[in-house]
Amino acid sequence: MSPDVSQAAETPSPNQVVIEARSRWLYIPLRSIWQYRELLYFLVWRDVKVRYKQTALGVMWILLQPLLSTMIFTVIFGILLDAPSGQVPYALFVLAGMIPWNYFSSSLTRSSGSVVASANLVTKVYFPRLIIPMAGVLAGLVDFLIVCTALGGLMAFYGVRPTANIALLPLFLLLAMLTAFGFGLWLSALNVRYRDVSWLMPFLIQVWMYLTPVVYSSTLLPERFRPYLALNPLTGVVEGFRWALFGEQMGSAAPGGLMFIISIAISLLVLLSGLVYFRRTERTFADII
Repeated sequence: MSPDVSQAAETPSPNQVVIEARSRWLYIPLRSIWQYRELLYFLVWRDVKVRYKQTALGVMWILLQPLLSTMIFTVIFGILLDAPSGQVPYALFVLAGMIPWNYFSSSLTRSSGSVVASANLVTKVYFPRLIIPMAGVLAGLVDFLIVCTALGGLMAFYGVRPTANIALLPLFLLLAMLTAFGFGLWLSALNVRYRDVSWLMPFLIQVWMYLTPVVYSSTLLPERFRPYLALNPLTGVVEGFRWALFGEQMGSAAPGGLMFIISIAISLLVLLSGLVYFRRTERTFADII
């Protein structure tokens, strides 16, 4: 065989796709994710559409769940137990905490079971596997934006104006997304090998909510115990969300303290370790799933 022919045989044509294994576990295939952005959009749209297909109330379920939960918590904790909420009405205080929590919990639930639910795609075609849990996190943004309109209406009803800190609200939303994505990477990869994860999720979400200052403020705890509460990365998300809306005088801790530093550090640690574990195990998904 001539050198020209050998070189031509080894050089892929423009219509060929060469898949190469990466030795770096922390390598993020950003270029591949961008190339498969249409698939990411399809997975997000499919998740949003299927959730409310053939339902009588449709997207109204997005509003009913947090509003009904807010009513129940207001009666139990706000009226019966007289839980403090600063100068803001307790119903508004709880709803402001429920919105980031509901986004995180729903995103985590979807992303944790996303790889197993997409078994047909994983076993048949190539695409960056990171797209699957990523779609579960992005799909929750639709619900988040809709519920935020209800929060705005409730704030208008009580005559509470947001502070100038609201400009930092996207940063706390980004922190919630990164936290959900990090834990979602861990749980989705573990769920491929151990299906116990899907049974564990409802119990985990329920316990996690009460360990997060959703229906109470972290200022209730003595100063020396707050770093322990900050071990839950959702503490910084929920408290930061309230601070961005109502400010420190509304019963929420201000960002910048030790509690927020610990929460952010743990979120980043979970995200990086989740990327490493997911990238390390994704090559076996098609064989196990």
